[in-house]
Amino acid sequence: MVTGTVGDAALGLDILKGGAAAAGLAGDAAAKAVLIGRYRVPQPRNALATAVRDHAHAAMDVSDGLAGDLAKLCAASGVSAAIDLPSVPLSASAAALVAQGTVGIEALISGGDDYEILCAIPEVGFAAFAAAAAAAGVAVTSIGTVLKGASSPTFLDAQGREIALPRLSYSHF
Repeated sequence: MVTGTVGDAALGLDILKGGAAAAGLAGDAAAKAVLIGRYRVPQPRNALATAVRDHAHAAMDVSDGLAGDLAKLCAASGVSAAIDLPSVPLSASAAALVAQGTVGIEALISGGDDYEILCAIPEVGFAAFAAAAAAAGVAVTSIGTVLKGASSPTFLDAQGREIALPRLSYSHF
């Protein structure tokens, strides 16, 4: 499960740097402002702390990118995961940039600074967790499955094919 939307902060940084997202949203100042805001003023999901404590078997923030932080979570837990990329929640602006080919989903799931929560919720607890999240006003989305084994997580496209990621996380250097 992941809270909120993924990749907005990375797009905000790209806009500030004058990158592809800035060009792709050239006519939409409001969308650019929202994405820059997601980068500059993260909104930690503190309202979900009790629900995470009560329902999650493992959890962490998404600060270095969903793909990299998932790999860390899985390694620390001794498991793997399969992520359904079409299920990863994107904002309308991020989805539009992906649809027009300006950015790839790979860049969004490996970008950093989203500060969403990534957590492993057992299937039997999903409904209770989702209800607690709704009561806290936080959107949550199921994005994949935890798997036995210690292999690296896989990221699957709409046809179930594995996508190779050029990088898992934002690199500060």
